[in-house]
Amino acid sequence: MGKSLVVVESPAKAKTINKILGKDFVVKPCMGHVRDLPPKEMGIDIEDGFKPRYVTIRGKGKILDGLRKAAQAADTTYLATDPDREGEAIAWHVAQAISRKDDNVKRILFNEITPKAVRESLDQSSVLDLHKVDAQQARRVLDRLVGYEISPLLWKVIHSGLSAGRVQSVAVRLICERDREIKAFEPQEYWSIEALLGRESQGSFWARLLAKDGEKLDIANQEEADRIAAELAAQDIAVKEVKQRDQMRRPAPPFTTSTLQQECARRMRFSVKRTMAVAQQLYEGIEVEGETRGLITYMRTDSVRVAADAIAEVREQIGTLYGHEYVPETPNHYRTKNSAQDAHEAIRPTSVALHPDKIKDLLKPDQARVYSLIWKRFVTSQMKPQVLSITTANVEAGPYLLRATGSIVKFPGFTLLYSESKEDEDKPETMSNGMAQKDNESRAMPAGIAEGEVLKLEKIFPEQHFTKPPPRFTEASLVKQLESEGIGRPSTYAQIITTILDREYVEKVDNRYFVATERGQTVNKLLVDTFPHLFNVAFTANMEDKLDQIEDGGTNWVEIVQQFYGSWKGDLDTANSQRKELKRSLQEVSDEDCEDCGADMVVKWGRNGRFLACSGYPKCKNTKPLEEQSEVETDEVCDQCSAPMVVKTGRYGRFLACSSYPDCKNVKPYVLGIQCPEDGCDGLIVERRSRKGKVFFGCSTYPQCKFASWDRPIDRKCTHCDAALLYEKSSRSGAPTMYCRVCGTEYESEEGEKDKSAQAA
Repeated sequence: MGKSLVVVESPAKAKTINKILGKDFVVKPCMGHVRDLPPKEMGIDIEDGFKPRYVTIRGKGKILDGLRKAAQAADTTYLATDPDREGEAIAWHVAQAISRKDDNVKRILFNEITPKAVRESLDQSSVLDLHKVDAQQARRVLDRLVGYEISPLLWKVIHSGLSAGRVQSVAVRLICERDREIKAFEPQEYWSIEALLGRESQGSFWARLLAKDGEKLDIANQEEADRIAAELAAQDIAVKEVKQRDQMRRPAPPFTTSTLQQECARRMRFSVKRTMAVAQQLYEGIEVEGETRGLITYMRTDSVRVAADAIAEVREQIGTLYGHEYVPETPNHYRTKNSAQDAHEAIRPTSVALHPDKIKDLLKPDQARVYSLIWKRFVTSQMKPQVLSITTANVEAGPYLLRATGSIVKFPGFTLLYSESKEDEDKPETMSNGMAQKDNESRAMPAGIAEGEVLKLEKIFPEQHFTKPPPRFTEASLVKQLESEGIGRPSTYAQIITTILDREYVEKVDNRYFVATERGQTVNKLLVDTFPHLFNVAFTANMEDKLDQIEDGGTNWVEIVQQFYGSWKGDLDTANSQRKELKRSLQEVSDEDCEDCGADMVVKWGRNGRFLACSGYPKCKNTKPLEEQSEVETDEVCDQCSAPMVVKTGRYGRFLACSSYPDCKNVKPYVLGIQCPEDGCDGLIVERRSRKGKVFFGCSTYPQCKFASWDRPIDRKCTHCDAALLYEKSSRSGAPTMYCRVCGTEYESEEGEKDKSAQAA
């Protein structure tokens, strides 16, 4: 009897499964996809029912030869690729490439790579799920049609090298629309009033003003706030009623793909791509206690369902580790969303007995952090709720009602181990002379407050606020938005974000918040205006539902593709016939005249970004960088002709140029006038621009000195460690702050300090 062949995607997964199955099996990796549509042509016969033409991916020929030989020598070939659409498609392509009609080919699936799960999968082997293959094939064809039919329109109207994506372009649209909301937002002023109320016995407490004569108060300006504060000061104040109640805070369900990505982004600042790479490693296997085993279940899932034996194990562990008072009488059950595929369990440890502290030293730092997070989230999902005792005191001051609320923890429940993080929000901007003092006061509710108790007003604080625009998307909030809108699926979020960053349609501010680039805004405007139906959030979500229907076997994939293609093909034909008009609609007339022919200069797009071109093209072909005309004279003189140097802005950012250009063409980097902080370097810090157009700061002696910084250096010493420079960065709201790279101390920006000085004066 010959050995059986098991085909998986990666060498790490092959190594783990090989150790589990032993000498009677040969386990080989196919290294992901082995066949795909041709890279330099559409590869789809639209007239013949959208029939795809697959070719072997470059570099996979030798891998397929090795798999083919192993399959011929094997009694049975088991296809053990990942248990999702992508994995099913890979398995189908491998089978098509290496097996004969009479070969014994079986499909095996496992949600976790443990000895028990792998051996059970062999006993439960089945055949390839062609409905899943069809669903993945439909997705690939849909994406190829958009890419190869619509991208050329972008090349002809904007510039070559651009590309459109069925799902990625919708993600860019969400970011562009959020940018517009923020830009159009007008802050609205409002005020709140809090009072520090004293008692005859010890214990003062804070209460917030809520209403007057039974109606909610909306305080619009300082004059109104001061008037109300004066009226409050003249009132008799007493406790109207006191209410006490218990409130339960329940644990979050175990992780799905999107919630894991969000939590890693919020808690550890991991990119979605980084999170999924680490989770893949934990799933495929790590050597622990002499055996290689998968530490977590399959990490691409939209379900919160958990196997019964896993729930029994975790309940036992909770009782052992934290006490039986933390184990609920019956297991906690969570409802999976109706829109979920629910093909796999939630993400959980394969064995809760493998405590994170026990295997921490066996894992890489990223692996240890992600495993600990998954372990804690799963364990707490089966713990009792936290119980809070909430005390609310309503306080009457004449016609005014104030309210104070306090809470104490009666039972910590799941929070003993872990609490889900939330997307951090900046505090509202405030202006109040006494805020620092107020924040230092105790805000706890004193015990023994009773109805009818007479109080005295000790302090009153009117506080100014401004409404804030919606926050910019982070990776966490973008994934959350995509999931809530039904755009994409668990396996696609990382690729969506990677693609829109790589195409430079969006960039990150402070290495965290998404902002659409000019290129992204222009591409989005053209696509949305030209194809309002195709790049629509609801339409894209509906297509995901139809792909799910194909997987369930309820719809023919060719019919779905035909409907999809027909819905926008007419718009594409119209757009191609109006390319000149579309191109002109994207051009902006500048206030500059062409120095060659006198015609207006217009802003156009090229591969390297926007530039100025003569509107008389093709008769006049004069062009120049968009912002070259903006010049600022400096005190520095040209070292070649002694004329003043001016600051200009070109394709790669600001630079110094001789004002006598074109007679003198001397140029120099834009120098900040700050000494390079590197030891032994006598260079100065200059402003530069990266190939992607992002401003950074480097040493004038480059490449001898490699100093570089994305944040602007400030010529000011750190008062804590005497470091030579501080660095300035912008917060989410755009307000700058300074920090020291050496010791991490943060300072208020110089601009903020100037504002304070002005207010004091």
